[in-house]
Amino acid sequence: MDVLKNGQMFDMGKIDALNSATKYPSILTYHGLGERGALTEELTTFDGFQGPTYLTEKVDGTNGRIVLLPGSDDYFIASREELLYARGDRVGNPALGIVEALKPLAERLVDGHRPDFHRPIVTLYLEVYGGKIGGQAKQYSAKGAVGYRLFDLNSAEIDILDWERQRISSWRDDGGQDFLDADTLQDVAASLDIPTVPYLSVVSGEDLPKDVEGMSAFLTEHLPASHAGLDETAGRRPEGLVLRNLDRSRIAKARFQDYERTLKRRRQRR
Repeated sequence: MDVLKNGQMFDMGKIDALNSATKYPSILTYHGLGERGALTEELTTFDGFQGPTYLTEKVDGTNGRIVLLPGSDDYFIASREELLYARGDRVGNPALGIVEALKPLAERLVDGHRPDFHRPIVTLYLEVYGGKIGGQAKQYSAKGAVGYRLFDLNSAEIDILDWERQRISSWRDDGGQDFLDADTLQDVAASLDIPTVPYLSVVSGEDLPKDVEGMSAFLTEHLPASHAGLDETAGRRPEGLVLRNLDRSRIAKARFQDYERTLKRRRQRR
């Protein structure tokens, strides 16, 4: 079952291009990484930033994608690195439990609830978590419940799939993907009844900590416990924060574990 676009059949030989064009870009840590994974005092993307900064909880799971193609009834489900499933079992890989978790949502989206954008390829990025996914799964459910949270969404032109792979990779790595801004993402998620990663607050860039010790305290202040629990058995120890400005041109992650490890090593050297 291929995808119709203005009477033309979608070329399923372009699956590799589709996978590359819809991969999620890497997010830098808020402070730079030094030797052996220790944090440095160097800020990465928020150095000198003074505008509004959106704080969301970073959920510890695995990245999943739902890629909606032109036409009303087709989709792919993917992990961070590879396409796992296509409607109609054209591609099938149950790895990591991503397909099982996201397939009901994908079916609902193509059965009349597809988000409407002027670019035809729409990709939803979701964190799939709980169950046996990740080392901190019990912080969300000790019963093995699995959930998902939307954390980003973009759209792209179909013509990108005609590009050479190197051009697609460069376009993606250089910020060519067109993501929704933070406010619009929340509005779209609400309209589609999709849970998002927990939005915690908006702070001024001027109030963001500059040093490692300050960010460690900032994490504890803004996220003392996880808001992403799946049931009453959740341990609720949080992984960390994702910080972004409105249009997502600046985005970074800050994990409790990184700051705890860095400060512990510093104390041991004293």
